[in-house]
Order: sequence, then C-alpha cells, then structure tokens
Amino acid sequence: MTILAVIGAVLLMVFGVALSIALHELGHFLPAKRFGVRVSQFMIGFGPTVWSRRRGETEYGVKAIPLGGYIRMIGMFPPRAGDAPGTVRASSTGRFSQLVDEARSASVEEIQPGDERRVFYGLTVPRKLVIMLGGPVMNLLIAIVLTTFILTAHGVQKEQPGVVLNSISECVVPAAQAASTTVCTSDIPKTPAYAAGLRPGDRVLSVGGVEMTTTSDLGKVIRPRVGEPTQIVIQRDGQQLTLTATPIRNTLPQFDEDGQPVLDAQGVQKTVEAGFLGVMSGPVLAYERQPLSAVPAAIGENLTRTFAGILAVPQKLVGVWSAVTSDAARPVDGPMSVVGVGRVAGEIGAGQLDWLVGGEPVDKVFALIGLIAMLNMMLFVFNLIPLLPLDGGHVAGALWEGVKRRWASLRGLPDPGPVDVAKALPLAYTVSLVLLAMSVLLIYADVVKPIKLG
Repeated sequence: MTILAVIGAVLLMVFGVALSIALHELGHFLPAKRFGVRVSQFMIGFGPTVWSRRRGETEYGVKAIPLGGYIRMIGMFPPRAGDAPGTVRASSTGRFSQLVDEARSASVEEIQPGDERRVFYGLTVPRKLVIMLGGPVMNLLIAIVLTTFILTAHGVQKEQPGVVLNSISECVVPAAQAASTTVCTSDIPKTPAYAAGLRPGDRVLSVGGVEMTTTSDLGKVIRPRVGEPTQIVIQRDGQQLTLTATPIRNTLPQFDEDGQPVLDAQGVQKTVEAGFLGVMSGPVLAYERQPLSAVPAAIGENLTRTFAGILAVPQKLVGVWSAVTSDAARPVDGPMSVVGVGRVAGEIGAGQLDWLVGGEPVDKVFALIGLIAMLNMMLFVFNLIPLLPLDGGHVAGALWEGVKRRWASLRGLPDPGPVDVAKALPLAYTVSLVLLAMSVLLIYADVVKPIKLG
C-alpha cells in the first residue's frame, strides 16, 4: 500500500508540474492568437519530440525533457535597418554577430507570404507586454486558486494542547557528537525511547503521571528521572497504550525555562548532564479552515518569501556545491530541482513527513496541492527576472521600446521602430548556460545528497 501511495503522490506531482507548464504556455498562446500573431509551435518540454500533432497552423507536442516548455511565435526578431524584406545581410565575421545573424535568419525563414502583419515585433508595446506577461500571470493565478482552495477547504495547522513525537533516535549520542549514526553497534546502546517501543507520530498523554500539554513538559519530567522506570501513556492509531522507559544519563544541550538555548560567553550553547529519552517532540497540530479574508495575506506572505528565496539562490547554490563535494548536509531551505520536488512528494506519500503535514490521506493530498501552488508561485517570480531568455527579458525589451518611442515622440523625432532583441542574444545564451548548469547541479544534488526534511 505504501508503494502505491508513493507512486500516486509522484504521479500527482508530475501531472501538476506538466499542467502548470502547459497553462503557463497557454497564457502566452491565447493573447498571441488573439492579437493575430502566427504561432507555429506549442511544446511542453525540451529536446527530442516524443509526440506531436498539427492542428491548423500550430504544431502541438511533448518533448523528452520535461523541464519547461515554449511557444514559437513568428517574427520574434525585427529585421535590421537596411535589410531587404525576407533577407539578412551579414554584419560582421565575429562569433557573436554570426550567432545573431543565424537567429535572425531563422526568424525570417518562418515568415511566409501574407504573414507581414502577423509578426510579434510588429505588435504595439502594450500587446507585447500582455503576451509576455501572460505566462507568469497564469502561474500566479494558479497559485492563488490553489492557495484559496487549501485555506478554505482544508485550512492551516494550529497548535493544540498536547505533545506528539516527531522522531525517535535509535542510538545514544552525546550532544557534542554528530548525531548521524543510524545503526546501533554493541558499543552504542539503543535509546530508552527506542527500546520502549515509542514511534514517530505517537501522541504523549502523560509521563510519570504528569499530563503533557506543551513540548517543554516532556523535558521537565524526563531530565530528573535518571535510572527511574517511567510510565509513558500514549495514543496511537486511536488506541491508548502504556509503555515503560528508563531515562539514562547523557550530555544534553541546555535550555532555559522558556525553551531558549543557554549560551556561554562565546555564544556556544551550554550542555548539562540529565535524563535522556531519545525523542524529538513537537506540539499537536490540527488543521483549521480559514475565511476568504485570510487569502490576500497568505498570498502576500508567499510572494514575499518567494522573492526573498529567488534573490538568495546564488548564495544558496554555493551551499549546494559545498554539500555535494563534502560531508556537509544540505540546508532544508535551499533550492531543489523537479527531481527534489518529486522526492518530497514521494516522502509525503510514504508517510515519512506525517509529522509535518499530518497523517491522514486528505492531509497528504492537500500537502501535494500546496507543493504545486508553491511551484507556480516560484515560476511566476522566476520568469519575471529581466534577463533573456526569460519572459522578464522580453518584458524589459518591450518597456525599453516604449520608452524610446515615447521619447522620440516628445522630441519630434522619427519613430525608432521596435527594439532589436536579437542584439541581446549573446547575453541570452550566457544566461541559458548558467540556468543549465544550475539545473544540472541541483538535479545531481537531489540524487546524491537530497534535502532531508525529517
């Protein structure tokens, strides 16, 4: 059953990603058709074509590498001043100039007789902006719709009185030692919690006769009970069980009465010898539905977090590189590829993240929907970066064209015509290589050293 749940979760995520890409391209496609631009291709993915079918003047298809998509509009690059219609004269023998001329020639070859008024570069600035912003705005709308659905139909997690066990340590490891050991040997004893049969997801009702209402209650009861057999009453799968564990003495990080770390003069957290059970606990969480009035604040918070995350990507990529080339762990707030997103979806389906998203099937489904919403918010923000070949680069080109034409009009000068985006192709190729390298690094990291959420 777990395997089926994992497969179902991954397939749902794959479908969500593919649908998000398709709707993004549809956001470009519909206004382009509305404004009369001829669209020759509508493709999901990159690389070799797996399937395609021509309907009317457009070829629709799916390609082998599902890392994006595109639509091909004719006349993306305007002819250079002085070029005869349908021709491109060589401007230089330089490598970059040759690349520009080749791209311009390919663009000209797509223009058939009668297409002169159906080219992208011939559109007004507002229409260019509508087309190029259509894709990112579609992703934003998807994120808003999904977030609204999640908040009003399922809700957000709110703390409830009680304590739940998030994880159980198998081996006894002092605070100063790396807690990465997963196999207990003869010289590393098992923790009291593991030996007693406690499991992640258990709700702790009482310990030693003391009712558990907050996470700090558990530590207050356990720490003084070194060597004392202690009854632990838990709730598991709707049943109440009583287990017995004997806390052992161990070196533990020190916290104050408010649960804050106690630091020494150098800023290092102090340690203390105290009773040790071997669990990580958290508050009991329950989903509470939210009113529609809560949606704008949630969307604003997600947008702010996404913008901050995109700005921090260059710095965090350094951490990813460090992690894959050393023994360092990847930070949980770092970037990941679609492979990493698929892995998280599989962990949700397998129940490995029940402590985070909830253990009920409906909780997992809504968590997957939340991942898709987060992905669309990221696509919205990322595509607005004002660099070619991203949508934001074309938006920047259209805005610059509007500024030039307005300035010429105010000065009584001739219309300068459309901005020649082809001149920025060397930059576009450079950005493409950087994005490709980033994708390869993240995919490799998600395979060999994935982010561990729990």
